[in-house]
Amino acid sequence: MNGENMKLEIRNLHVSAEGKEIIKGLSLDINEGEFHVLMGPNGSGKTTLGKAIMGHPKLKITEGDMLVDGKSILNMKTDDRAKLGIFLLFQNPIEVDGIGFANFLHSANGAMHGNTVTTSDFLKEFKETSEKLKFSGNMAQRSLNAGFSGGEKKKGEVLQMAILKPKIAILDEPDSGLDVDAIKIVAENVNEIAKRNNTGILLITHYSRILNYMKPVFTHVMINGRIVANGGAEIIKAVESHGYEAFTK
Repeated sequence: MNGENMKLEIRNLHVSAEGKEIIKGLSLDINEGEFHVLMGPNGSGKTTLGKAIMGHPKLKITEGDMLVDGKSILNMKTDDRAKLGIFLLFQNPIEVDGIGFANFLHSANGAMHGNTVTTSDFLKEFKETSEKLKFSGNMAQRSLNAGFSGGEKKKGEVLQMAILKPKIAILDEPDSGLDVDAIKIVAENVNEIAKRNNTGILLITHYSRILNYMKPVFTHVMINGRIVANGGAEIIKAVESHGYEAFTK
């Protein structure tokens, strides 16, 4: 990538899983440095969109396109999309016992940035970010998500985002399963990381509570595989006041 800001364009995207159409003609632009929130009820296709952007092998793109800086990424592998600077925070991160969290992240960082970061600088940032996220114990000695609580798994994803410094990050329900204190910690750290690195954010959620600590500029509502509303803070207020029924009439 050159020094210019990245632009992700989603054009009339149709996505199927196991023969069932989940996303039914969705268009969305996300620029590096922008903060978008995608809201919608469970089952509306929000998580499928995040997986489709990263190239999940079990999803089939039946129509439309996804482009980065004007070039289609549909035929790119997931790791190549990551190397472009796209990152997905998983809703349910998997546990990998025996693979050290720090070793995994150090290797991923090297693959992303060409080993331009020394081990000592990496460990310093890893430690500092772990402390900001208020992890208990020594994260460098733990296996990847193994034995982590739900809150620790989400914080671990944010830690990865801090180290990898993506250009555009899709955050799939970073607030699900978290208590109020953990939501605030996650939100404040994402805010700081995005501001420091000029990261474009697509925050996926169906609750507005995390938005007490985060202020997206662009708000989109997704229902039944389509975006049915676009706007700003007024959309969030409408969801809070009337739920998603306001967008189904």
